[in-house]
This record gives sequence, C-alpha cells and structure tokens, in this order.
Amino acid sequence: MHSGTSSKQARVLRALEEFVLEGRIRTANGFQLLPVQGSRLCLYEDGTEVTEDYFPGLPDDAELVLLTEGQTWQGYVSDISRFLSMFQEAQAGVIEAARQLLSGERAPLRQKLLADLLHTVSQNIEAETRAQDPPWFEGLESRFRNKSGYLRYSCESRIRSYLREVSSSSRVLGAEAREEYLRILGAMCQRLRSAQYNGSYFDRGAEAGSRLCTREGWFSCQGPFDLDSCASKHSINPYSNRESRVLFSTWNLDHIIEKKRTIVPTLAEAIQEQGGREVDWEYFYSLLFTSENLKLVHIACHKKTTHKLECDPGRIYRSQKRPKRRRPARKCQ
Repeated sequence: MHSGTSSKQARVLRALEEFVLEGRIRTANGFQLLPVQGSRLCLYEDGTEVTEDYFPGLPDDAELVLLTEGQTWQGYVSDISRFLSMFQEAQAGVIEAARQLLSGERAPLRQKLLADLLHTVSQNIEAETRAQDPPWFEGLESRFRNKSGYLRYSCESRIRSYLREVSSSSRVLGAEAREEYLRILGAMCQRLRSAQYNGSYFDRGAEAGSRLCTREGWFSCQGPFDLDSCASKHSINPYSNRESRVLFSTWNLDHIIEKKRTIVPTLAEAIQEQGGREVDWEYFYSLLFTSENLKLVHIACHKKTTHKLECDPGRIYRSQKRPKRRRPARKCQ
C-alpha cells in the first residue's frame, strides 16, 4: 500500500514537472518557472488546491497556478488585487497590463471583471476641460469645452422636456381655464429661467446644496419612488470617462408624485375649480421641476408602475388671509 502510494505520488510529480517544462503552469508571480519540490498546485479560477486524487481528472485546458511554500492564491481575484495594489504606480502601466490580460481572456466572467477593472483604472475624474481629457468629449458638439458645462446642459434639457409636457396639456382646457393655465405656466418659466433650469443638479462645481453629486462628481442612486434609499447602492461618476458619461444618460430624474398621471391633471382641475381662490403655482412648480419631488435613480430602480400618490390638498390653493376685524373705539373716560 505504501509502495503504491509512493508510486502514485511519483507519477503526479513527474506530470507536474512536465507541465512546468512545457510552460503550461502559471505562477503567482507571473510566468517565472519555480521548482516543483515543496510547492502546491491550485486551480487558477478559484484557488482550489489540486490534490493527488484530483489531479488526474483535470481537463486538458485547466489553468493551474504553482505556489511556493507560504504563497496563497484566491483565484482570479488575486489578479485583480495585484492590479489594485498598483494604483499608486504609473496608471498607464496598469491599463496596459489589464488590456493584455483581457485580450487573451475567453472566460466570460473573467472578461467582465477585467473589463470593469479596465473601465475603473481608465477614469480621469480630476480632468475638466476638453484639452485635459479629449476621449471624454468624443461624440459631443465642439461648443462643449468642459465637463461641468455639458452635464449642466444635460440636466437643463431634462427639465425643459418636463416643461414642454406641462405646456402641451393646455390644449385640452377651455378658453378661460387655458388663459389662467398659461399665466401660471409663464410664472413657472420665469422661475426656471432665473434658476437656469436647475442645471446645477448635475454640476459638480455648484454649491453643495444645489447639486446632487459630490464635489468630485459622484452620484448615488436615491432608490425607487417608494423606498428611502437604493438597496443596490448604485453609484456613478459621469465625469470619469466617456462610457460613464453615456451610461449616466440612462439614469432617471423620476417624479415621486407622477407628473402626467397626477400633478398636471391636479393643476388643471385646480384652475377649473378655483372659484376665486388663488392656485399655489409655486407648490406645483416644486413638484414638477425640483428635487422636492424628483429622485435621481439608476435605470434598474426606476419603477414604471403607477405610484398612486396624490398632491397635498392643503397646498393646492394659497391660504386666504382673513381681513382683520376692527375693534370698536374706546370712549375716553
């Protein structure tokens, strides 16, 4: 029994030596060939140690890692860890190393991890102008000279689209109600122009209270309309690279109380039934165009179901001030 075991170990050892000689074993330190004696053999994919019993059943295309005494291997996560540890070094070297690995990779999961890593290390967050980061501006009109300016324009465009939707609803009203509706819409337009269509929401250079991102440009998903936060912790920095800029366009500024189903119909109804009361257009303005009722959400957190939320009935009309009652004059004593 002992002799058979020794014979089997010898066969495994010879097989390992053949692998080394053929250059088919990938070591934890790159492609340097290490002595077999005192080493352990692991699967590249997940770090599983290859025992004597397991070795003969390995598929022909198995990727193996030869470890010297004291070394560890956690699978391809170890490759990623090596890249992360290089972040303090020249970034160009990290990017080139990631590209070389990705070019020869065929496993879909590892391709995804390497692509994500390459995407991360290719970020140029601090750059702001077209001259500092030309790839970021690919596909954009030449009039956009800096990142903050383009993202501010992007936010303004979304708000303007909401304004057009609100304006188009005036057609279904009668003449008298339409006139009042357009008067209120004009007041909203004036407020929006003075606020520059709230473009500051996407501008990392804006004041802290008027932007939805950090000073570096990181945005966090605020979660679906019916939740207080995002369970998936989605985040993105559209200032980092072109791909993130494009992906950010799929994020939604979602109305908590719905624009088409609730806010606009409630506004129209309030105008038609105001009966001498004054519609509080500033309340409707805040619901339609401001972060009081808008949530920035990742596309996966954008629920398109009916929200079933109503406007606050106590804020539809302005409170009417009652005239002060005059007190009767006192007679002089």
